Amino acid sequence: MSEKNSQVEKVIAFQGAPGAYSDMACRAVYTEMETLPCKTFTDAFAAVSEGRARLAMIPIENSVAGRVADIHQLLPESSLHIIAEHYQPVRHNLLACMGAEAGDLKIVRSHVHALSQCRNVIRRYGLNAVIHADTAGAAAEIARLGDPTIAAIASGLAAEIYGLNVIEAGVEDEVHNTTRFVVLAAEPIDPDPAESLVVTSFVFNVRNVPAALYKALGGFATNGVNMTKLESYMVGGAFTATQFFAEVEAHPREPRLRNALEELAFFTSKVHIMGVYPAHPFRN
Repeated sequence: MSEKNSQVEKVIAFQGAPGAYSDMACRAVYTEMETLPCKTFTDAFAAVSEGRARLAMIPIENSVAGRVADIHQLLPESSLHIIAEHYQPVRHNLLACMGAEAGDLKIVRSHVHALSQCRNVIRRYGLNAVIHADTAGAAAEIARLGDPTIAAIASGLAAEIYGLNVIEAGVEDEVHNTTRFVVLAAEPIDPDPAESLVVTSFVFNVRNVPAALYKALGGFATNGVNMTKLESYMVGGAFTATQFFAEVEAHPREPRLRNALEELAFFTSKVHIMGVYPAHPFRN
């Protein structure tokens, strides 16, 4: 292995600025790897597919905000495979520049989801909420501005990286606030279902005929396959071209899922498996 390839093996990409919650998730799971900030999700995917990173950590849904926009469209279009999942508790912090005090604050900046998840503290301090592209970017901005009247809602890691004062920690409204991430790689893995619970993620397009979805899903019920996720979204701007993202707790080699997928194929125009990977303990 060349020195360049050896370096790439130790890199994991994420979307956002240093100190983002995705950055925290990378560091929590892959402690030995270097994190690579990327401006967009597409850039993070490209870092892996172009050989600049071995893995990418991508948020897919949040227990408060729901699914992350665009991810379900981007995942099937990429050539990457889901090889793992991770559930990261989200602990928001109200941050300000050093020397600032709670009474100084008038404005708070953060990602739209972070602001919506911290309404109570924003109301309590009487702050004017301003949307920013991401949480860590907001933290970096207030560090650069040094204005004691402007706060940010971001992670504790962002406070460390940008040298900010934690006015109040744990300001999220819901204690169950958790983000689910998927880990992407250029090559798939094949976990043993005998060793642990396995999740299979896939997308499919049903044929535009009456009761197609009902018939397509029947095989999972009759074969005893637990479907934990089913979400729909339009593709190509056509109201009749609906694609579904689904997840089941089974391995495609198991007869029950193999039979269900065979039945699914009768009523669909496309089925694409995006990953087969061990279930995270959080599921239990």
